[in-house]
Amino acid sequence: MQGFKDFIFRGNLIELAVAFIIGGAFATVVKAFTEIVIELLTKTIGNVSFDTWAPGGFSTVGPFLTAVVSFAILAAVVYFGLVKPYEAVTARLKKPVEEAPTVLTTEDLLIEIRDLLAAQK
Repeated sequence: MQGFKDFIFRGNLIELAVAFIIGGAFATVVKAFTEIVIELLTKTIGNVSFDTWAPGGFSTVGPFLTAVVSFAILAAVVYFGLVKPYEAVTARLKKPVEEAPTVLTTEDLLIEIRDLLAAQK
């Protein structure tokens, strides 16, 4: 029983459960926004549904193409609405890593002095 309790309360399992819940809620928002974009496209360029199209008698080709178009729109919304702004913000917030000053050893300093003296001759 203790092993099961340890498994349930393990940190990454709880984080994974939270991620699934937030992901499900976010999927609803993205789906609603995608429907708005599809509606705008429908009003602008006409109907983008291929559901009734059945080339060669294949009745499943039309719904497949509609799903592909919906996926492409959804992917574009997620990329341009989330990924690109996130990358821009993280790039702006990242500070350049400063190089640590090099510490010269006594031997390095002696070699440098020797080379400078040799160059003067």
